Amino acid sequence: MAETLLFNALREAIDEEMARDPSVFVLGEDVGHYGGSYKVTKDLYKKYGDLRVLDTPIAENAFTGMAVGAAMTGLRPIIEGMNMGFLLLAFNQIANNAGMLRYTSGGNFKIPLVVRGPGGVGRQLGAEHSQRLEAYFQGVPGLKMVACSTPYNAKGLLKSAIRDDNPVIFFEHVLLYNLKQDLPEEEYLLPLDKAETVREGNDVTILTYSRMRHHVMQAVKTLEKEGFDPEVIDLISLKPLDFETIGASIRKTHRVIIVEECMRSGGIGAEITASINDRLFDELDAPVIRLASQDIPTPYNGTLENLTIVQPAQIVEAVQKLLALKV
Repeated sequence: MAETLLFNALREAIDEEMARDPSVFVLGEDVGHYGGSYKVTKDLYKKYGDLRVLDTPIAENAFTGMAVGAAMTGLRPIIEGMNMGFLLLAFNQIANNAGMLRYTSGGNFKIPLVVRGPGGVGRQLGAEHSQRLEAYFQGVPGLKMVACSTPYNAKGLLKSAIRDDNPVIFFEHVLLYNLKQDLPEEEYLLPLDKAETVREGNDVTILTYSRMRHHVMQAVKTLEKEGFDPEVIDLISLKPLDFETIGASIRKTHRVIIVEECMRSGGIGAEITASINDRLFDELDAPVIRLASQDIPTPYNGTLENLTIVQPAQIVEAVQKLLALKV
């Protein structure tokens, strides 16, 4: 086991896959000589050359389209968005082309493409650099969406995403890059469609993902002291959702709280709530509670920024109120 920072875990995943498969390459702004905006591709150009770690112009729509074409010809591109919000400039390429070409070509083309990069609410990065794109892409057919939350799952999931024959949107949170964890020295891969039960419990199911996993676990420390026994599930796979794991937990606890950093209106939590009500309504002993970001552009002011997203104290309060209704 070796202690590894999350951004280095991602770098190891890319390095290992590039060494294993010569069809894998990286492209994006400053991914080469600069090493990426958060150093995920640091020094890889020295090992693999400028054509496999390709610095692009500031032209997201153009280089994303080039990556889709490369995937159609059998290569395995990894797009790094300098900031995930910038990839809105390439929404047409990701949605209409990457997401749909395998279907519209009658299966003649595979699109083994990974779109990854930093996102989420950071520390005073401003509205345009604090985007959460999961709600934007969840309605696009043909895409898989994965949100890593620890160095361990970041590495295993990214390796699997690179090997997948479908386009994968791979969400990394800007405030998790310096998270540390011991990683196995031997190779491992993790499934792209499975949630992780972080903590088993019986009182309430808390569904979360990305950075909010850590806010939830902070709240759990308080809840445990108060005698509560929450079950915590890191969704990891946002599309498709792992309803086998979600359903098993709800059938045990009969109460659900969803904690996310995405917007409340039309967010991942809204989709999960609808799906739970469709599939598991009779298992619920109380309405599903959603804790999400406020529907406003993220303020630059640090105090205001914190007020827009879910904090551990709000999670504690939600569990207390929900379980106060328990009979």
